[in-house]
Amino acid sequence: MWPTPRNAYVHVPFCRHRCGYCHFSVLPGRLDLAEPYLDALEAELRVLGSPRPVETLFIGGGTPTRLPPQQLGRLFDLLETALPLATGGELSVEANPEDITPDLVRLLADRGVNRISLGVQSFSAPKLRLLQRSHDRRSACDAVAMAAAKIGNVSIDLIFAVPGETPEAWRSDLATALELPITHLSTYSLTYEKGTEFWSRRSRGEWVTIAEEDDVSMYRDARQLCERAGLRQYEISNFACPGFRCRHNLAYWQGRGWYALGPGAAKFVNGYREVNHRSPTTYLRRLQEGRSPVAESERITPTQWACERAAFGVRMLDGIDLEEIRRDTGICVATLRGRAIRECVERGWLSVAGSHYRLTDAGLLMADGVATAFL
Repeated sequence: MWPTPRNAYVHVPFCRHRCGYCHFSVLPGRLDLAEPYLDALEAELRVLGSPRPVETLFIGGGTPTRLPPQQLGRLFDLLETALPLATGGELSVEANPEDITPDLVRLLADRGVNRISLGVQSFSAPKLRLLQRSHDRRSACDAVAMAAAKIGNVSIDLIFAVPGETPEAWRSDLATALELPITHLSTYSLTYEKGTEFWSRRSRGEWVTIAEEDDVSMYRDARQLCERAGLRQYEISNFACPGFRCRHNLAYWQGRGWYALGPGAAKFVNGYREVNHRSPTTYLRRLQEGRSPVAESERITPTQWACERAAFGVRMLDGIDLEEIRRDTGICVATLRGRAIRECVERGWLSVAGSHYRLTDAGLLMADGVATAFL
């Protein structure tokens, strides 16, 4: 019953510094641990046994491209052996604009990278300073141009709703992004994760979040301007040119299995959801000692799988087919969660056609609540 994993995520924890909003597992400025990390990753890959062919491989972080060329080459060597990419597969790498050089782009292309995701976040100097980013508008635009010329498939991330930001300033960021040769855009409202610097500053009253109506206005602007530019929205936060949806993320949202390696990485294999220890140093130590890096392990029931597939899938604009989920899992989500689903339909958040459900325009603004109805 459980899907055979055909997707893999590898977490590379290195970065220049931890930005104030970042809650990921990272090792700022610790490239001295690059070789020990690769040794640990090699040990974790050995647990897979024989090579596991994948259709998508996503190398994220952190900032994978912070690795020096020699270590980056070793990373690709390890992954090519243990997780060979199928013909026509998607190989994505995250990078920051300030790391992009002609030599790096050439190295990535030579190793089979066919999709690059740049953490641009903004083109505005004041906003970049607030977000504690190291690049500027010019270097971001240059990075996109270099990546597009050699790799072709370029995605960028943008953050909106930062303290003091206006809808006009956000539209300027969008306009700049949409003039660049990108194929994919992800937009995120700034979140304040507990334990981050930004959470603390807001808790102390140093920052005030922007008004909800401005947040909503910025989201609507993103939808409208991306549509005009030919980037069609296919998920709550994601827009793509035709044929350039992120296939790796689609695997998550559609509830397929996936491998995941590195500190803090979460995998779903053979009905088990397992999460590696979030601390990179603990991850390294456990593998150096010949121990498992897994910190959490949960056996997923068919009911959980069915409901989670519906909850994540409904965030896609194509919607979900509950009959298809029933055939795959043996669980009828429409019966289990019928009352909550009907309430979403009655409130105008979901449209329904037979067993197919999808978010309405009003439902897009209530997506988290709608997703909860399926859980």
